[in-house]
Amino acid sequence: RVCGHHASPMDYLWFAYSRDFPGLRDQVYRNAGIQVYKGENGSGFAAAKSTGSSATGRAAALYSPPVGMTTCGESVTSGDCVVWANRAGGKTQLAAVATLLEGLFKPGCQTRILAGSLAQSQRMYGYLCDFIERRFGEHLDGKLLKESCRFVNGANVELLSQSSRAVRGQHVQKLRCDEVELFDADVLNAAQFITQSNDRQVAAMEIFSTLHRPYGLMQELIDNAVANGTPVFQWCLWEVIERCRGRSCSRCPLNEDCRGKAKRARGYLRIDDAIAQMRRASRVGFESEMLCLRPNMENAVFGDFDESVHVKPVGYDPSLGLYRAMDFGFTNPFVCLWMQVDRDGVVRVIDEYVQNKRVIAEHGRVVLRRTPCAESGVACTYCDPSGGSANGVTGTGEVKVLREMGMRIKHQPSRILAGIEMIRAAVRAGDGSSRLVIDPKCTRLIAAMQCYHYPSGTPSELPEKDGVHDHPVDALRYFFVNMEKKLDLCPVRY
Repeated sequence: RVCGHHASPMDYLWFAYSRDFPGLRDQVYRNAGIQVYKGENGSGFAAAKSTGSSATGRAAALYSPPVGMTTCGESVTSGDCVVWANRAGGKTQLAAVATLLEGLFKPGCQTRILAGSLAQSQRMYGYLCDFIERRFGEHLDGKLLKESCRFVNGANVELLSQSSRAVRGQHVQKLRCDEVELFDADVLNAAQFITQSNDRQVAAMEIFSTLHRPYGLMQELIDNAVANGTPVFQWCLWEVIERCRGRSCSRCPLNEDCRGKAKRARGYLRIDDAIAQMRRASRVGFESEMLCLRPNMENAVFGDFDESVHVKPVGYDPSLGLYRAMDFGFTNPFVCLWMQVDRDGVVRVIDEYVQNKRVIAEHGRVVLRRTPCAESGVACTYCDPSGGSANGVTGTGEVKVLREMGMRIKHQPSRILAGIEMIRAAVRAGDGSSRLVIDPKCTRLIAAMQCYHYPSGTPSELPEKDGVHDHPVDALRYFFVNMEKKLDLCPVRY
């Protein structure tokens, strides 16, 4: 590895191979001075940070979330992992190497390859076939078929097509999902249930992709992996670029990003190729596809939203007025945000409540309990104008119910684009300043600000209503629309 918080490509390959050989795996880590923890059932392991060898420091970085394997002391009891790496980062070829090793050293192991397209599946299988034809043909049981092969030890490899029917009914030990960002969500959901361990192999679902979009499947899988302690192996251009020798850093187009990293690299990607790719691509595309810094925000509604700027701890300040904003829903989530505006005009979102499949009276009771002051101290609650009419689920209007509970409710009609423009102005004004800060506890709103996006493929001025990220943004929008004059906002009129 070259970047301090990354893994190396070989770290993934060792993990995939060694999961089925606990004795060998644990001994190697002990030799490197890394403490091995056993899970309750004796099968899991995790490496703890310790001092000493460089190998130990390397492993310590690997095992630190979110880009390492797991939190120190927690057990990794399955073979599941996520590989997030750059374009041309060797993901597909390494997965083929892992598949070959299973055919050579793991008798009876059943491996399936599933990709975003059949052509992508055939790329991984093509690498495998090439390896076998070069040097390992004697290990085959029969011929290399177009979409499958069998080894003499009973191990078997097959391609799966991108359909729920092809995936369902499979029961295998290893599943490798390549370019998962291009998957159909239903196929991915079906694929999650097909791996099963046997007496010799640990079940493993391995995910490979670059991270294209903040609202895509890969982002969701990485978030879930971090939450569940599943290993995430991340590397970028600097882990796979060739070593820089004899070039002048000050004259190199990559210098701003490289800062000497390529002089420590030991990869294969030509420096001149990396320079050409950088010049051809947009800056956002290069950061996303090659540097793995963040997803491509070009299709995001709030592309200027930056966690380092807009997410900070902000508690309730009794000296400031308190506001609430609500978006109503039953099957879709009900959202309530608590906000204050400081003396500099900065909107501070201090708390959120997001819940679905509850009647409005239940939501109202929760909102009253979570409000950090008496109801008389709440300046106003702004809401979805549709709440003034009778609801088809409850038979009464949400606004009426909340008013009967003592809340001061206001709403006014507005166009979506006008409200979005006000939020944009708060995120980043024309002079570069920001007037929006969100407390870290508001995880759903933060995710919505990152993932609220325009429809892919079809040009549209209106963002996509995906049922997840639009509702927290709608609640925030109702606040800005109703507070327009107080916040001195000048939105574009549509």
